[in-house]
Amino acid sequence: MDKPFKLKQFSVNQDQCAMKIGTDGVLLGAWTSIQKHPFSILDIGAGTGILSLMLAQRSDAQIIEALEIDDNAYEQCVENFEQSPWNDRLFCYHASLEEFAEEIEDQYDLIICNPPFYSEDYKSKNPQRDLARFQDAMPFAHLLESVVSLLSKHGTFCVIIPFSEEKKFIELAQDFSLFLNRKTHVRGTPSAEKKRSLVEFSFHENTPEISELIVETTRHHYTEDYINLTKDFYLKMS
Repeated sequence: MDKPFKLKQFSVNQDQCAMKIGTDGVLLGAWTSIQKHPFSILDIGAGTGILSLMLAQRSDAQIIEALEIDDNAYEQCVENFEQSPWNDRLFCYHASLEEFAEEIEDQYDLIICNPPFYSEDYKSKNPQRDLARFQDAMPFAHLLESVVSLLSKHGTFCVIIPFSEEKKFIELAQDFSLFLNRKTHVRGTPSAEKKRSLVEFSFHENTPEISELIVETTRHHYTEDYINLTKDFYLKMS
């Protein structure tokens, strides 16, 4: 059985989830801006609930709702919410994004998503993991269409995607009148290729802020930027 993933202010059980907690989720949860003081937050494809929990720790949002279609992951997410210090502000729906977007009339000030990534050369022997990992479970156009109906007029949408998908994703978002406001390219080490893009969108067009984040200088020697971003969460980051 997988041990709970312990962070400074909460811990997360993940033994029932196909996709375990990784750097991507923690990066997105720490990078997402809360400068606009969102009242309501939606986490699409919550998995363990790590993103919602991080945003509960960081923000004063009164409503933090998550969406998870996989039965086991949904049950685990609910359990993780219930045992957290913010259980009065967290709620998980067991539904597909399509069902949810059709039925819910509420709109959210902040929407976050760590979507499945599609890679033709990657298929595991675990269908549940493949469902969580693969973009065919949540095509980008389908995701953006739902975000547009669920995002409030002045709201923001934050997502982490493979760097190789970034250009296509930003162009597609623009077709839905979602404009890039901020992006950060992530490299594992200074000499590594860009691996991920953290991107923020809104309905308002302006000059995007562009930056880069390097995770490590050498193995287990983290950069100051990465430490500053994640130190409120990781136990070993001072």
